[in-house]
Amino acid sequence: MVVVYERRHSSNGEGLHRMVDPADGRVYTYSHFEPAAAHQMFALFDQPDLKASYQLSVTAPADWQVVSAMPERAVAAVAGGKRWDFPATPRLSAYNFSLHAGPYKVWEDRSGKYPLRLMARQSVAGQVAPADWFKYTQGGLAFFEKYFGLPYPFEKYDQLLVPDFLYGAMENAGAITFAEKRFLFKESMTAAQKQSLASVILHEMAHQWFGDLVTMKWWNGLWLNESFAAFMATLATAESTEFTNAWQSFYSGGKQAAYIQDQQVTTHAIETPVPSTANAFDNIDAITYSKGASTLKQLRHLLGTEVFRQGVHNYLAKYSWQNAKLDDFIGSLGQAAGRDLSGWTRDWLYQAGVNTVTAQYRCAGGKVSEFALRQDGASAALPTLREQRVQIGLFGLEKGRGKGKGGGQLVLQRQQAVTYSGALTPVPELKGEDCPDLVYPNYEDWGYVQVRLDERSFRTAQTSLGKVADPLLRAMLWQSLWDGVRAGQLPLAAYLRAVRDNAPAERDYTLLGDIAGKTRQAKAYVDLIAPGSAWQRETGVALERMALAAARAAKGDDNFQRRWFGLYLDIAGSPAALAQLAGVLDGRDVPAGLQVGQDLRWDIVARLNRYAAAGSAALVDAELARDPSDAGQAAALAARVGRPDAKAKAEWLAQIVDLDSKLPFSRRRVAMENLYPAEQGALGEETAQQRLALLASKDQAAGPIFMRSYGSHLIPANCTPASVARLEQAVAAAPALSAGSRRALLVAQQEDARCVAIQRAMKLPPR
Repeated sequence: MVVVYERRHSSNGEGLHRMVDPADGRVYTYSHFEPAAAHQMFALFDQPDLKASYQLSVTAPADWQVVSAMPERAVAAVAGGKRWDFPATPRLSAYNFSLHAGPYKVWEDRSGKYPLRLMARQSVAGQVAPADWFKYTQGGLAFFEKYFGLPYPFEKYDQLLVPDFLYGAMENAGAITFAEKRFLFKESMTAAQKQSLASVILHEMAHQWFGDLVTMKWWNGLWLNESFAAFMATLATAESTEFTNAWQSFYSGGKQAAYIQDQQVTTHAIETPVPSTANAFDNIDAITYSKGASTLKQLRHLLGTEVFRQGVHNYLAKYSWQNAKLDDFIGSLGQAAGRDLSGWTRDWLYQAGVNTVTAQYRCAGGKVSEFALRQDGASAALPTLREQRVQIGLFGLEKGRGKGKGGGQLVLQRQQAVTYSGALTPVPELKGEDCPDLVYPNYEDWGYVQVRLDERSFRTAQTSLGKVADPLLRAMLWQSLWDGVRAGQLPLAAYLRAVRDNAPAERDYTLLGDIAGKTRQAKAYVDLIAPGSAWQRETGVALERMALAAARAAKGDDNFQRRWFGLYLDIAGSPAALAQLAGVLDGRDVPAGLQVGQDLRWDIVARLNRYAAAGSAALVDAELARDPSDAGQAAALAARVGRPDAKAKAEWLAQIVDLDSKLPFSRRRVAMENLYPAEQGALGEETAQQRLALLASKDQAAGPIFMRSYGSHLIPANCTPASVARLEQAVAAAPALSAGSRRALLVAQQEDARCVAIQRAMKLPPR
């Protein structure tokens, strides 16, 4: 049977996407099929449990490169261009197959076991650092072949940077795609950007075995694909790259996102039923990626590192080129361990929520007289108590100061590994230890559990952040303070005092990034809970001065300086700070040593427009003349959308929600992301009711890709009791929303209520 199929290219990032480069008029295409968009390119039954071989022939313009899962078998000149013939692939699920074609710039590396290629649009080729890409790719292939005990399953390894991409990257077999927006830079990459690149390269590489070679039978197994890739990418980053502290980055980033989502009203089990392909992405979130990865990390500690690795090898070897289920994976691990893992699977994978662990201990005569770990369920509705293995760290403050022993540092007195389960687990091994100033019951982050510090330990954490030598422990103590803010227990002002007192002295680059990220969130809370107040102004100015002084002091250390100046830029709002930014843009009073490239220039232009600084509107046109690239046009749009102009915002909103608008979806997404920043709450109120009223109709008409952006950025939450009540009414009035949109609405309501609780903890007048 022959099926003839024809349809237009897509413009929303699914199916076979087509883009015309505004810089030079060249046309580029690439495919994205996950979860089920292959049928937008050719006719098939589009589901993961139907694996097949694909044989492809493509006719394209003569100057185009054509890429798919297999290396081309032949390329021949034909009328109007060239014909590319590819051999049949191994058995693949449809979403793992791909086709990419266009006049891509190609870099090659044939120095290793497999031929490597990297591709990007011609107009952005100067922003690509191929040596870094090839270094992390070669190292990753060697690491994974050794770890899995199986060779890389495909004949070549292609990676393509593509425009308008919906996600970070996609694990197409042998032809991985990456979002330009995340991995193109007009300045040299910072260490953080390089680590992110390495991590994502390794994430997609892990999928070549776990996802492409062995594929889930149905979409309820998608979490295992992503969790395993997230776990393996972190392990590989720590062990095959210069970023040996990758687990610290994981703790501060993905794992905290999982903790937050696992405490929301929309939490769900890791393994959940997926009734149809349309629901495949309903639960793709930090629980899927990072909680799943954390449970695998915990299981590795529970079983032992070599037992876990052997179980993974057995699974991949047994089910190569097949579909498999969760029971197959857990069965392979259990067989390697000689242990029944059904109880672990039930508690960890089929039950929602995050547990809390607290150290309960008493001291007598300066020594620990009794010690136990207390475990609490997430809530009355989620009471599951889980088994896991953690380490307990006991710490004491050295009595000396300055020249004395330890210099007053908080030092580790004892660490003890323990496997706990149930509500209370005695730890008799710690009896007789010196009474600690601080106990951390998940030392070195083995477990997936929310730590609740006892009162003495919390007081020590508040006063001793600068006395902790271990950066991971410092990160955990900072996190405990931030958790206190989010729970309404620690006033936001107290947290910001800790930032001002301790952040400028922080010398761990990864932890500084974490502190800077939390400071941005804290500043957003300040803008929401106290708009126009003296406290808002004074707090903002104090943070600005701290960040700018630290950026100046970091001269000679590009990574630290850019991190500090990035924070300064993101919190700047006072007239003095805006004038400083305008001066940097003009080349005046630039912190010595700071690189002011095109990316930073656009960020400054956007910030000046967000506060309607004098002359800022004209800066957009001037900068666009300097940088008319696709990225420049997107940056110009972001700057214009962010201006505090009610009439303009109403017009932009009309364009966003007009599904027949000629504005491409990639641009509408930029507009949604920048339309209503935190400090423009009064402007947001003007269209708040309209945006809520549109939610149901757009949910029915626009589809999940549009609604993911709408739900993330356009549901109004203004940190007032009235705003919380409005969202509660919207939840009650829209029971028929899709799962994704309803979740976005519920989360917005819960986080808005959290913001009000943070305001109350500050004892500020209600708004």
